[in-house]
Amino acid sequence: MKRICLLIIVSAIGLLSAAFSAWEIFGAYRYSVGSALQPNAGSVLDIGSGLQLFVDDYLIDHLGGGAELRLHHPVPQGIVMTYDQPWEGAGSGYQSIFRDGDIYRMYYKSWHRRVGPGAPNTDSNPLFCCYAESRDGIHWYKPKLGLFEYNGSKSNNIVMVEKMGNLKISVGEPAVFKDGNPGLDPRARYKALFPLNDDSGLIPFRSPDGIHWSALSKEPVITYGAFDSQNLAFWDVVHGEYRAYWRTFDKNVRGVRTATSGDFIHWGRPEDIHYDNSLSQQQLYTNQIKPYYRAPELFIGFPTRYIDRDWSASMRALPELQHREWRSGISPRFGTALTEALIMAGHDGVNFKCWNEAFLRPGIERPGSWTYGQQYIGWQMVETKSLLEGAPNEISLYATESYWSGNKASKLRRYTMRLDGFVSANAPMSGGELLTKTLTFTGSKMNLNFSSSAVGEIRVEIQDETGKPIPGFTAEDCPPIFGDTIERTVTWKSPSALSKLEGKAIRLRFLIKDADLYSFQFK
Repeated sequence: MKRICLLIIVSAIGLLSAAFSAWEIFGAYRYSVGSALQPNAGSVLDIGSGLQLFVDDYLIDHLGGGAELRLHHPVPQGIVMTYDQPWEGAGSGYQSIFRDGDIYRMYYKSWHRRVGPGAPNTDSNPLFCCYAESRDGIHWYKPKLGLFEYNGSKSNNIVMVEKMGNLKISVGEPAVFKDGNPGLDPRARYKALFPLNDDSGLIPFRSPDGIHWSALSKEPVITYGAFDSQNLAFWDVVHGEYRAYWRTFDKNVRGVRTATSGDFIHWGRPEDIHYDNSLSQQQLYTNQIKPYYRAPELFIGFPTRYIDRDWSASMRALPELQHREWRSGISPRFGTALTEALIMAGHDGVNFKCWNEAFLRPGIERPGSWTYGQQYIGWQMVETKSLLEGAPNEISLYATESYWSGNKASKLRRYTMRLDGFVSANAPMSGGELLTKTLTFTGSKMNLNFSSSAVGEIRVEIQDETGKPIPGFTAEDCPPIFGDTIERTVTWKSPSALSKLEGKAIRLRFLIKDADLYSFQFK
């Protein structure tokens, strides 16, 4: 009898345990797709009135249903620059581009690398840094600066040469920026870091007008790294300091290193940047990092991924096989290495989310494509007018093609994207949702940058920090938002003012159906 009772008790415990496990599973299911998701423990993010993008997971607590983060890609436009002057050629590239008032400035490497049997001819012209300008970021011209002589004439756009004063520098990796430091010396309104010719370190340079340059130091100020790539720096307005990024090697893997400075001369301890995935084992040749001009607390970079695919049937089917074989005669990797651009983002300048998928692929096969040196994105994106009449401004990026290929001149192609359009929170017609971490905001209205189909929509629900919808701001109180616009104000049926939630800990729940949400902002 005692044994039968014991068996009954054990069975009951088993049934209760199974029931509890089933409830746990059901609860987990409700957590993943339910309407009242419970928040994770953690600190409250103060986003103020800053623009918030989804290019990393800084704000995201949960994606449910069919929602995902979707990477978008630049759209190719026309060639904006052909490097066909006698002092330029097929080795030209490494652009740095930025808007400066009413003009756009471009600095670039001017060089030629001949393709042919035997060693490449790089002596047809020395290495120069050249300068170009534009009024719209689309049509560019090369001004005759009259600064340095080439073949007996100063009628050229050469802005720097390898011998600057008593220094011998490599001017082929320009990364020029306009200094935003409020306490800057007017003689140093424009700055750049250039490597010494012996690759021993980086020398800081300054200019009052972006044209006439001089060294800020006789000795290198950053000395550990591999400097045969763009070595960039900028003024970080959010943190009130200069930050530099340059290439380094770790166990034969190309990586990125960073450091900060208060005066552009004395730099703190360098550290390697970190990624959230396997990218640390991939080769990154450039980094192209800079605070996003619309959200300066967010660092966005467009690193160049370098990969040697070796010889295969696919490699031999790529454009300009003979030129590829000629380059391989110098070094095998010169014929079989390929390059493309990635995108990464982070908020502290050291830790980044980097997408493994290519941001800018080599593209459809054509002469000048699928080569070592193609799709290096120029440093800094700029805002330009859309070619589509009535459309809002867009982002322009510029990437090199026909580099060291069968063409005499390398070229620069412009690519475009919508503002903030790097990554979206996307969901199909079946729907999905995005829930943010707990945050506080400043403002009295909320705007979205989004795109939907004609039947798609987005609704926004505001929850308290426990995950409970706030009366007047539930998903049911939010009329469906549809369209395709850079800025649309969210409304709720309740007359309650959004400003009453200002400074309070909340969570945002975006319900998305056949739509893309790129960014949002409280104002």
